[in-house]
Amino acid sequence: MTYEQITVHHEGPVAIVTLARPDRMNALTKVLEAELRSAIEAAGRDAAVRAIVLTGAGRAFCAGMDMEELEVLPPEDIRAESWMRPYDMNRRADWQTRYSYFPAAPKPIISAINGAAAGLGLVMALYSDFRIASDKAVFATAFAKRGLIAEHGIAWMLPRVVGHAHATDLLMTSRKVDAAEALAMGLVHRVVPAGRLMADALALADSLSTEVSPRSVAVMKRQLWEAPFQGLGEAVAMANAEMVDSLRSEDFKEGVAHFVEKRAPRFTGR
Repeated sequence: MTYEQITVHHEGPVAIVTLARPDRMNALTKVLEAELRSAIEAAGRDAAVRAIVLTGAGRAFCAGMDMEELEVLPPEDIRAESWMRPYDMNRRADWQTRYSYFPAAPKPIISAINGAAAGLGLVMALYSDFRIASDKAVFATAFAKRGLIAEHGIAWMLPRVVGHAHATDLLMTSRKVDAAEALAMGLVHRVVPAGRLMADALALADSLSTEVSPRSVAVMKRQLWEAPFQGLGEAVAMANAEMVDSLRSEDFKEGVAHFVEKRAPRFTGR
């Protein structure tokens, strides 16, 4: 598929999605949002893809919504049906919302944060499974400085990532946080020199693609995203049901076989 405001290319089993509006710091437009959703959902369906890396072209990851579009955005756009996920009876209602295609994708998503991640750029990073930041990255919620509120579930996600005190600080002050402080508060998983960012992100994606069962990763991702909505009993019941299925899977047999035979695994995802 041809895109206007993103690029997608594959390196083996890894899909690399790049926001491609560097002259606008990869600020979001309706076109970019629609293309990004299409690309991630397509990678999620592609049996050849085992991990997704999301990054930005140029000096920014994503500076939030493009101000020219935000200025004329109808207030009701936030609830437009066109942005919602098609209703899926196999997913809880929480995954039918605007950006829930990130946690709903069965593949791990790694945000390689090369520069500014502000507003919706930070929201997208939080919806990702891994966040690797360049030492040049900077983070801000930005909403309060625009007269807006904590959008798209960030008031739910951010405290779970950095704790209530840090979330209150970041949301209400909208101050900028550099990569070192982001790492100290747990906002990102690791910080690497700018020149190593994509190499490190791709190394993680390759490890997730070749060393572990894609079936296990998909189930664990769903468990991790659903656990905050569950009681302990429900989480255990879900784990027990999934354990029965995993013990019957081809990947379980291969997991034992490659360990016993002392060779690299050949997981199929089945």
